Amino acid sequence: MSKKPPRLGLGDLAGLRDAIAKDSAAREAERLAAAKRAAQAKRDANVFRDSVGDIAPIARKGATDRVEHPRQPPEPVARQTQEDEAAVLHESLSDEFDPEALLDTDDRLSYRRPGISHDALLKLQRGEWVVQAQIDLHGMRRDEAREALSAFLNDAVKRGLRCVRVIHGKGLGSVNREPVLKDKVRGWLAQKDQVLAWAQAQGRDGGSGALVVLLQGAQTRAPRG
Repeated sequence: MSKKPPRLGLGDLAGLRDAIAKDSAAREAERLAAAKRAAQAKRDANVFRDSVGDIAPIARKGATDRVEHPRQPPEPVARQTQEDEAAVLHESLSDEFDPEALLDTDDRLSYRRPGISHDALLKLQRGEWVVQAQIDLHGMRRDEAREALSAFLNDAVKRGLRCVRVIHGKGLGSVNREPVLKDKVRGWLAQKDQVLAWAQAQGRDGGSGALVVLLQGAQTRAPRG
């Protein structure tokens, strides 16, 4: 025999009605609060958009995207520099050249181009010219020394230098202790149009292991003999 459900009295119905009313009121309050939050968020978004204006979205780069950097054009090379380098490359100094104007005095060889005064050569021999630059060739191979000397002289004339020192060494480390490079350097110098004269350096400046060289100035051009 089944039990009958208990009957609710008037008091129970009143309590149930009050519970349902409270639940409905709570749900309505939550709905109003959510609507209020949504309205506030919309107002905030409008204020932000008005402040910053239109914004374009940034496209996402894929894993294979690469940033391209524009290539920088090479620095322009001065035409004069190119001409100087070409002159060095094409200029051929003979190893067999024998200077005609060599003056031999007490084992001190010197050279002056025709048209250059003997007084200028004497001042060079006495060390009265101020040496403005120098190049050290000793220890170099012959071809290397020839190219280095040619480039050095071209640069010195371009810079307006008048007196330079060329160190060729005394040949003590050469085969048979013969100063091969020393003799070659003297012949190379005599072939250069920019060289007006040269003489063995004073002892304090290298002695028999170096030469002091007088170069033509910007407006100086000695006649060829």
